[in-house]
Order: sequence, then structure tokens, then C-alpha cells
Amino acid sequence: MVIFKKLVTALRGGINEVGESIVDSQALRILDQEIRDADEELKQAKESLASILAEQKLAEKQVASTQAQITEYEAYAIKALENNNEELALEVAEKLSVLENQHANNKKQADYFTDSVKNLRQTISQSEINIRNLKQQVDIVKATESVQKAQSAVAHRYGGSTAKLHTALDSLDRIKKRQEKAAATFEAKKELAGTENADSLDSKLEAAGIKVGNQNAASILARLKEKQTN
Repeated sequence: MVIFKKLVTALRGGINEVGESIVDSQALRILDQEIRDADEELKQAKESLASILAEQKLAEKQVASTQAQITEYEAYAIKALENNNEELALEVAEKLSVLENQHANNKKQADYFTDSVKNLRQTISQSEINIRNLKQQVDIVKATESVQKAQSAVAHRYGGSTAKLHTALDSLDRIKKRQEKAAATFEAKKELAGTENADSLDSKLEAAGIKVGNQNAASILARLKEKQTN
């Protein structure tokens, strides 16, 4: 019975590991989808903001309209009192009572929409910042993932086979030495060609009698005797 419980526990642990492995392997895809969902919700929030903002403007117009009516009928009531027509003034006052109640309701509604617009704007602004930060982090994670994959590929290709890496480095060294030898040979040929050209020119000058060639031993001895006599 104990062994069976241990087997069940081990199986559950294996399932959890497999689940976590699947989630990890799809983490970037899940993040991308969550960002798309957040963008869509943000778009809907902005549409709601536009609708509430329209309601706010209408409410503010109603407030302004009822306030204008109140001002107008207050003037009528004062005029009626000036004419000693209290009955008419009372009737106007009743009208004013209705308008003032209506104005108070309109003002309350307009204030509600104003507060809603303010709060929703703050929420949208913060959501935009959060989404932008999340996108930046995802970009960094993707870049890091790409770099690590490249490093893993290099390690897999050369890390397990050091001999291959050494062979490649040896080949590279031989190529460099061969290139250096070829460059030195080219320089040597240039020098030889220059020397041959100089020797050829000297020969031509000597043949033309313009340049004196190497003197033999007898001529050198005669020159020395003449120098001694003098």
C-alpha cells in the first residue's frame, strides 16, 4: 500500500514536471497572446471612454441649459414682484423649483460622468504603461532566448568535440602561414627582378664603354706601382 502511494506521488510529480515543461516551452507564445488580449481590452476601454465622454458633454449641456432657464425665470419672478403680481411670481417660483431640482440632478449626473472619465483615463494611461513595459520585457526575453539558442548551437557543435575545434584552428593557422610564405616569396621575386635589371643595365653600359668594368689583378698592381713611384 505504501509503495502504491509512492508510485502515485511520483506519477503526479512527473505529470507536474511535464506540464511545467510544456508551459515553459510555450511561455513566449503565451505572453504574446496575453499582450494581444490586453491590447484588445485596452481598445475596448478606450471605446467606453469615448462613450462616457460623450455622455459627460451632453450632461454638461443640460446643466448649462437648466442654469440658463433658472436665470431667465428668476428674472421673470423679480419682474412679477416689481409689478406687485405675487400670484404670478409664485407660479414662476414653482417653475423655478422644478428647474432647480432638474439642474441639481443634471449637475450630479455630469459630475458622475466627469469622475468616471477621470478615473478611466488614469486606468487606461497606467494600462498603456504596463503593456508597453511588458512588451519591452518580452523583446528582451526574445533577444536573450535567441542569443542562448545560438550559444547552445555552438556549444553543441564544438563543445562536445574539442578535436574538431582544434582541427579547424590548425587549418586556419596553416592557411595563415601559407599566405605569409606566398607574400614573402613575392617580395623576394621582386628583389631578384630588380637586381637582374641593375646587372643588365651595368653590362650594357660597360659594353658601350660608358662604364668601366671590374679591373683585373695586373692593372690593379700597375696602378699601385705608379702610385708608389709618385
